[in-house]
Amino acid sequence: MTLSHLKPAVPKCWLFAVSGVVWSLVGLMMLVTGLGWLAPEGFMRGTGFMLAGLALAAMAFRWGFSGIARKNIRRLRRLPQRGCFFAFQAWQGYLIIMTMIAFGVVLRQSSIPKSVQAIVYTAIGGALLMGSLHYYFHLTRMMQGAARRFADRRTGA
Repeated sequence: MTLSHLKPAVPKCWLFAVSGVVWSLVGLMMLVTGLGWLAPEGFMRGTGFMLAGLALAAMAFRWGFSGIARKNIRRLRRLPQRGCFFAFQAWQGYLIIMTMIAFGVVLRQSSIPKSVQAIVYTAIGGALLMGSLHYYFHLTRMMQGAARRFADRRTGA
């Protein structure tokens, strides 16, 4: 038995779906955490921090996370029709994830007020959530193309 038999291979479309779901879930988790830290601030002050985080999220998406998602989609498209389940993220991405987790732990243990930390969490969470849309849009296009090819084969076109 070779090691390739142990590799959890899945259809390529699952890699796009897993990427989108992971980005969405982490983004939502960070948004909820950040917004939860703003609740004690009161409506007006909390809204100001939230809007600052969302503005930064739009910038982080535009000039960072959108490009990362598109680059990952291009990488996934080059994979064979069946790929390793864990290939939904490049190996360098796993290093970035570990670094971001470590940064989050240090940030949460710091003396920086939670209201300020909430801006960071809202910004990154919002950018991840928006970035996940790239994966869903690509997956939708893939499925529509597959449905057209299937229909064409059935009609003999």
